[in-house]
Amino acid sequence: MSIEPIQDKVTVNAPVERAFGVFTAKLGDWWPAQYHIGEAEMATAVLEPKAGGRWYERGVDGSECDWGRVLAWEPSGRLVITWQINGMWQFDPDPEHASEIEIRFTADGPGRTTVEMEHSALDRLVGGESIRETIGGAGGWTSVLENYVKVVENEPK
Repeated sequence: MSIEPIQDKVTVNAPVERAFGVFTAKLGDWWPAQYHIGEAEMATAVLEPKAGGRWYERGVDGSECDWGRVLAWEPSGRLVITWQINGMWQFDPDPEHASEIEIRFTADGPGRTTVEMEHSALDRLVGGESIRETIGGAGGWTSVLENYVKVVENEPK
């Protein structure tokens, strides 16, 4: 059964290079700490800047909990990562069970960038319907991207 993708879009008052840089290199600054799956409280979120890299959380105790992998790394235009978190909010190491998140960064005039996110292939996830219901609403991707906008726009220029 196909599950409809989650799509969201924000515009930030920042050039495309800075918008991409904050999204990727400063993930831990804008990802909400309460959105973690590791056993320990989350200290930060990390995205390794390369195709094949990991994105994961690091706990306050130093432990690491994977969330997925980087499939495409195209600074400053596009990023594709897997989401390997199932409906029980656990990491699933099987790449056949991974959904995909594509983020596109497009210049929208001088000093403005449109950031479009599509979370697709949710039907591959064990419990994909539950994931879509949880993160497809206002408390999911929408609030995460709102945090991102705040951090980008408060970055020193």
